[in-house]
Amino acid sequence: MSPRTWSLLIALSVLWGGSFFFVGVAVAEVPPLSLVTLRVAIAAGILWAALPLFGVAAPRGARAWGAIAAMALLNNAIPFSLIVWAQQTLPSGLAAILNATTPLWTVLVAHALTQEEKATRAKLAGAGLGFAGVAAMMGPDIVAGAVAAGWATAAVLAATLSYAFAGVFGRRFRALGVAPMQAAVGQVTASAAMMLPLALLVDQPWTLPLPSAAAAGAVLGLAALSTALAYVLYFRILALAGAVNLLLVTFLIPVSAILLGTLVLGEALAPRHLAGMLLIGLGLAAIDGRPLAYASRSLRS
Repeated sequence: MSPRTWSLLIALSVLWGGSFFFVGVAVAEVPPLSLVTLRVAIAAGILWAALPLFGVAAPRGARAWGAIAAMALLNNAIPFSLIVWAQQTLPSGLAAILNATTPLWTVLVAHALTQEEKATRAKLAGAGLGFAGVAAMMGPDIVAGAVAAGWATAAVLAATLSYAFAGVFGRRFRALGVAPMQAAVGQVTASAAMMLPLALLVDQPWTLPLPSAAAAGAVLGLAALSTALAYVLYFRILALAGAVNLLLVTFLIPVSAILLGTLVLGEALAPRHLAGMLLIGLGLAAIDGRPLAYASRSLRS
């Protein structure tokens, strides 16, 4: 990848890592369903305004919008809600580490549901290493009976499984003639339509006090930076470097999330969490293949 593409990739990791920080600030004052609704609704408004700048038309056709709605459920509504709910209990850095298991689930889901993406031995070994890292992080909580932390961890893992199904499902957009930017604006719009009735019914936001300036700023940052702008960078990197190179962002997201959580929110991670992150990183390296191939070439030379 070119230096420019690496710069975009690092910027994307900061934006997505920052999403856990923004949620950590906002969820103290804004209920989870309302927070997710605001995130996707504001992002939808920004992306609709940006469509003419990219020369992209709005999505059209019942089949396209049906697929977009399914993608919105799998890629936004379900995982966003689960992660925000979990972050009422989990530190933002730990949530980001658990979120990095998405490619591990994707290997298994793609193996089960597709013919052309069957898992290799290296990918299965990588998935095993990654899930060993999750077990290393969760084990003490289970033994100690930390019920809240256990359920929160399970919620983030369920969110990453939903992301994995979304990744496999999203491959059909090319056949439907839906451009990546159309899929992005469509899914946040459909997500907002799904989440708004739930937020109104469950949270009754008109009964809640107004959030502080810090919480309001976190909501805006989450929507504008970690969702709308992040999608623009995501699809730009996809066009420049392809899906395989884009996977590298998974290695970087926990780093920025942990730094922000530690420096700004005063969060601290236990040694077992860092050990789990190391195992997950090794698993991702095995799945990606390139770090191990580079190390092998370096040893031979």
